[in-house]
Amino acid sequence: MSRPFPPRNFASSASFVRVNGKIRAREVRVIGIDGKQLGVMSLVDALNLARANGVDLVEIAATATPPVCRVVDYGKYRYEQAKKEKESKKHQHASTVKEVQLSPRIDPHDLGVKTDHAIDFLCEDMKVKVTLKFRGREMQHTEFGFQVIKKFLENIAPYGHPDFQPKLIGKGINVMISPLPRNKRAKNPRQVEGADEDHSPDEESEHKPKSHQPEHSNTVQIDRGSKKDSSASEKSGNFTNNPFEQIQSK
Repeated sequence: MSRPFPPRNFASSASFVRVNGKIRAREVRVIGIDGKQLGVMSLVDALNLARANGVDLVEIAATATPPVCRVVDYGKYRYEQAKKEKESKKHQHASTVKEVQLSPRIDPHDLGVKTDHAIDFLCEDMKVKVTLKFRGREMQHTEFGFQVIKKFLENIAPYGHPDFQPKLIGKGINVMISPLPRNKRAKNPRQVEGADEDHSPDEESEHKPKSHQPEHSNTVQIDRGSKKDSSASEKSGNFTNNPFEQIQSK
């Protein structure tokens, strides 16, 4: 049997479940171990039934009249509840919001960098909050700020859409951008470039068909004149340079 009082480190009163002696109702509607309803009975009879089966009496619907209690092992009940909460969290999508700050006199290069960051966030299914702040006398020419916001929204149009039109709130312009669905959203240009870089030119050259070039044969050309000289030398005693050829016999 579990303790009738909750532990000191319980998370909140909402997650606290009354068990056994902590239940304060006089009568309760009891659900048996096999899941069948046993009807309404007094709290004492319900506790005796739980003790007889060696389990706990757990209050599962405190707002009902009378409260609904279940005869079950409290440890098993907590495990089932934790498992249900874990499965329900899988279907929940926690939206993350990233902020991008601009200025009415932002440099075009800086605007491009901010745009790339926003595209990366949108491609990761994150919302982007764009904030443009005015300083000093810039408030007298808010139209320049709206032009920057308009250009920024045009650059990220293939990846996200604004939830509302840009608004001037205080000394700044705010707009929230949500990512488009994946089937309608363009691919991240950075990821596409990275995939292209993986294919090196050496690998591409290996896949290309090799052109049939004539191979240079290492053939040796034989001079026919040399053959005649060699045949003459064979006739003259197999000497190539015979010193006695020029001597006339007397």
